[in-house]
Amino acid sequence: MAKLMLLTLLGLGLALFRDHRASYQARLNAFGEVKPVELPNCNLVKGIESGSEDLEILPSGLAFISSGLKYPEIKSFEPDKPGKILLMDLNEEDPTVLELKITGSKFDHSSFNPHGISTFTDEDNTVYLLVVNHPDFKSTVELFKFQEEEKSLLHLKTIRHELLPNLNDIVAVGPEHFYATNDHYFVDHYLRSWELYLGLAWSYVVYYSPTEVQVMADGFDFANGINISPDGKYVYIGELLAHKIHVYEKHANWTLTPLKSLDFNTLVDNISVDPVTGDLWVGCHPNGMRIFFYDPENPPASEVIRIQNILTEEPKVTRVYAENGTVLQGSTVASVYKGKLLIGTVFQKALYCEL
Repeated sequence: MAKLMLLTLLGLGLALFRDHRASYQARLNAFGEVKPVELPNCNLVKGIESGSEDLEILPSGLAFISSGLKYPEIKSFEPDKPGKILLMDLNEEDPTVLELKITGSKFDHSSFNPHGISTFTDEDNTVYLLVVNHPDFKSTVELFKFQEEEKSLLHLKTIRHELLPNLNDIVAVGPEHFYATNDHYFVDHYLRSWELYLGLAWSYVVYYSPTEVQVMADGFDFANGINISPDGKYVYIGELLAHKIHVYEKHANWTLTPLKSLDFNTLVDNISVDPVTGDLWVGCHPNGMRIFFYDPENPPASEVIRIQNILTEEPKVTRVYAENGTVLQGSTVASVYKGKLLIGTVFQKALYCEL
């Protein structure tokens, strides 16, 4: 009888393991293949070799790029070097990047590990840059003021909070006001791995201000990219492992109400919003397994989608760019400026194309 019970429990355990394994593979789109979509006149950006995980383009054409991300279980080509913020002027004929000098006596350059970024420009045209940082694989938000003449960032403040434990991306709605995604619930690396494997949809979105910090949306399977509509009325949230982008209505008290979700056959990462048209541009992973289990002989592919009229009943979704990893590995973000497309990656290069 005891042996029968043991065999029964073993069988149930194996069945449960197979179910979770199948779910894990499906969520990572482990068997996804890429049908190439080419763009004319694409060139790799000179000076980017260790990632361009997130980027933000100002109306002037200046682009801020976070580079050198070290993230658990993700490949890094420069694991012993600190991260950096790069500046690129998209008005130039052949734009290159410049590493911005960071000033401020309380900022630790050696542990700088930038992830998601966002900008806010005030009424005096002062540009603030908010950067998700992972010093020692913890999470903070670093607030900088951009000093254009000096081509530098003045560090103003480090923001920490118990509701910001596992930050991924951020969208600024003021110099010290933002929404941010936490991509995991558990801080412990071992528990995070099981959370990812079991598909525990426990990650969430937080609104932060110096006087109020509150969870505004939850129940995500790896909440990732986040952005806001040009009129400030809607917030867009990417749910990486559910292959969804969610649309929320933003209210005057900063709360969010879910309106709709869009499903995709790819893992959606960072979301950029065209300030003129309101179109969404999304860096995607057609096969997420290749991101988490890097093989140079079978590298992660890159994909960019454009979503037009997202608030209507029938949004238009277009695959603008797709490539199997021979040129660009692991696209995370894409943004447009005057007919040009800039595509960033989690740990590799960046690509600049004509549309």
